[in-house]
Amino acid sequence: MIAPIEQNLQDNNIKTLAFVLDGVMRNVPMSVLHDGEKYLIEKYSIALTPGLQLLEPKSLDVENLRLLLGALSKSTLTFDSLPNVQIEVEQITQQNPNEVLLNEEFTDENLQTLIRQLPYPVIHLATHGQFSSNIDETFIVSWNKIIGVTALEEIIKGRDFNQSTPIEMLVLSACQTASGDERAALGLAGIAVRSGARSTLASLWSISDNSTAKLMVEFYKNLNNPNLNKAEALRQAQLTLLYSPAYKKPYYWSSFVLIGNWL
Repeated sequence: MIAPIEQNLQDNNIKTLAFVLDGVMRNVPMSVLHDGEKYLIEKYSIALTPGLQLLEPKSLDVENLRLLLGALSKSTLTFDSLPNVQIEVEQITQQNPNEVLLNEEFTDENLQTLIRQLPYPVIHLATHGQFSSNIDETFIVSWNKIIGVTALEEIIKGRDFNQSTPIEMLVLSACQTASGDERAALGLAGIAVRSGARSTLASLWSISDNSTAKLMVEFYKNLNNPNLNKAEALRQAQLTLLYSPAYKKPYYWSSFVLIGNWL
């Protein structure tokens, strides 16, 4: 798929590949394409877009990067605990100004209140969840309830639209797309677009919360580098796991995809 155009890519010094995928290919991470020597992610940053019509491209302002984190590490409702989420939150909060809603504080009411109060460029939700093309199978889990996709969109859109700072990125850590759903990834993009977010970072399948925590910590570390865009920050985080003996299998690092604006 890449070989016929690779020389052209090299001649034009292309660093990022944006894929518009169809059918079952939507749920296949392009990072795992292999030329017999290297994975595609070892050569290029990778992003997905649901179509060629994009939101206005704009680079992330790392100097004013603020995070709103909603996270569950304890078991709640019928869902198991995610112990490494605690580590993920602690290490991310060491790198960026942030507000954290952890466990009992992570309710839909508190999330909506904070989104309305301050213009957070990045909203990071480290919790159970599933995303599907079927609205009834798309949700995230807060401490006190399962939040359906429509309610999630309304919460994220709850900020004052007169605020000048858009939601640059919606990060869904520990969530997964619906197994076998060819349009699940587009569902993720749709949530971002309808809620005003320029891009979404999420996983195509459920993986170890330990490796997820490591990848997310590396991602935010890279994101603070003004020379790296979002796609390259993700790429470097994935390479960190790929080159680690414990996480070199694609299962651990390839599931996370960036949908939408990659700058």
